[in-house]
Amino acid sequence: MTDGTTEKASARRRGKPIEVWVNDEEKATITARAKEAGMARSAYLRALGLNTPVKSVIDLGAVADLAKVNGDLGRVAGLLKLWLAEKRGEGANAIDVEIVMMEFRRLQVAIGMKMGAIVKAHR
Repeated sequence: MTDGTTEKASARRRGKPIEVWVNDEEKATITARAKEAGMARSAYLRALGLNTPVKSVIDLGAVADLAKVNGDLGRVAGLLKLWLAEKRGEGANAIDVEIVMMEFRRLQVAIGMKMGAIVKAHR
């Protein structure tokens, strides 16, 4: 760099490119899949060519979304419990409210199991 030229510093410069001929649709698909995996196109194709597992970052986004839904379910169940304690028998049968609360708990467990399965598959 003392000769006045600037070089792009790369943490993982390989130096030997491989040409892959694709049509526009294939290039778009490869680009989209690389983006889903959180990788550059080159890194994505290298991982596939070397039979390295490619993990999607979308799955982790789905887990975050499920965690928010799980929290919302917990808040709704808490409000129902509060209503049941303060307004017992008013507006709805207490047994019906308890059944709804149990269903919320069942949904929370199911969501937790799905989140665990996604995270485990991502490792």
